[in-house]
Amino acid sequence: MKGTLLLLALLVTGELGFQTTEACIPYFEAYTTMVLGNKKLLNVLLTKFHPTDGEREAANKVQECFNEAGLKAKILDSIVLHLITDSPECKQYYTQDIKNKIDALLSNVFGK
Repeated sequence: MKGTLLLLALLVTGELGFQTTEACIPYFEAYTTMVLGNKKLLNVLLTKFHPTDGEREAANKVQECFNEAGLKAKILDSIVLHLITDSPECKQYYTQDIKNKIDALLSNVFGK
């Protein structure tokens, strides 16, 4: 699942002509909202991106997959994502401002 989401985010940002760093925070917002499992929060976040009905339905299905996987899977998935984004290879692409925003977002979710 995590690989699929990361690949999807990279493909979408590439197709839309965004720099990866510009899409980083919205990606983490969407990922965090999906992992939390609250459909209302997801719909509020999605509204910010003006999704089509199909995109909204797809995001809801992804969230259902996270919910079905359970808490242990959500935690493990989040740890893997954090390890990937904290890797030296990944860090070279992010500015310090982006790194601070990601850390703050993850800290709010996991209470570090």
